[in-house]
Amino acid sequence: MQMDFFPSPTLTRYLARMFAARILAVLVMLVLVLMALDLLASSGKILAVEGNGEAELWTYVSLRVPQLVAQFVPYSVLLATIIALVTLNQNSEVISMKAAGLSAHQVLSPLLLTAIVVSVLNFAFNERVVTRATATLKAWEAAEFGPVPPDSGVKANVYLTDGHNILSAATVTGSGSGITLKDVTWYGRSPDGRLREQVRAPGATYAAPGWRLDNAIGFDVETASSKQLGTVTVGELLTPQQIELETVDADAQSFIALWKSIKSYEAAGRRTSELWSKWWHKLSGPLSAALMPLLGAVAAFGLARSGQLFLRAIIGMALGFAFFVVDNAALAMGSFGGYPPLLAAWGPFLLFLLVGETVLIRTEE
Repeated sequence: MQMDFFPSPTLTRYLARMFAARILAVLVMLVLVLMALDLLASSGKILAVEGNGEAELWTYVSLRVPQLVAQFVPYSVLLATIIALVTLNQNSEVISMKAAGLSAHQVLSPLLLTAIVVSVLNFAFNERVVTRATATLKAWEAAEFGPVPPDSGVKANVYLTDGHNILSAATVTGSGSGITLKDVTWYGRSPDGRLREQVRAPGATYAAPGWRLDNAIGFDVETASSKQLGTVTVGELLTPQQIELETVDADAQSFIALWKSIKSYEAAGRRTSELWSKWWHKLSGPLSAALMPLLGAVAAFGLARSGQLFLRAIIGMALGFAFFVVDNAALAMGSFGGYPPLLAAWGPFLLFLLVGETVLIRTEE
């Protein structure tokens, strides 16, 4: 029995190259299929806007593909693990490696190393590409695939409360007193929560105090009548700082930027459990790819001719997909405050790490 964690350099390179090639192949296949289905569902909305054409379809693809890549990297690693290990088992290569004195962990170590590298690359890809693409795509969708102001700080679908009243905006651009709201709706409500009036305007700017709505149209609920209001000022208690706090989108912010936003929320006395859960998940999410070789390892061992290889592959796949289900459920519970943020983000990872190790040790070591 070798005492080194990795097998020989030649075998390590062979397994790592084979595994990496299968990860890339599975990822490309998944992204192409899912992007085609997504484009079929969204192309009608994009082309319905006057002036949009093929260029806008390619723009949508360029913004959507990074999201799909980041989301399905762990799935790709899981499927690539099953494919690679089943192939090695069928060709009796696993038997040869174990006959040479390698343990199950040594056989898996090149795959684990490759998966860790993939996790690091996925985290960097999320930070540099996915967050920006997500922010731009959400702003474009909020504008119903029409023109979007060329501002890197665009936020979409913002709702703000001013006492009993509500101010909503499809997009928010700028910062400080230069904040601009687009497609604005003001809901004037009575103290008991009933809607009294509704005011719509193409945009709003900060009037210090309040927000100035130009070309506003008002609707009176009691009389069920609407009229042109011209320029009106609403939300005098709402400040630009409050709007900046309300426009935090965890998916559209980088790891460091989200941490700063959470600190700003805490300084303002706001609830931050949902943001902390997503902040921790920015680490545990990409790292889940490193867990997939361990969960799929059950497909590597056992005699291929015993007739149980297919069953082992199904078990490995079931363990992997069970992790994704539990991970999403825990993140949702963390967002609602049911779990502490740290437990919501890392609990499923640690649980299935123990499950994978237990299965591997009890069956092979």
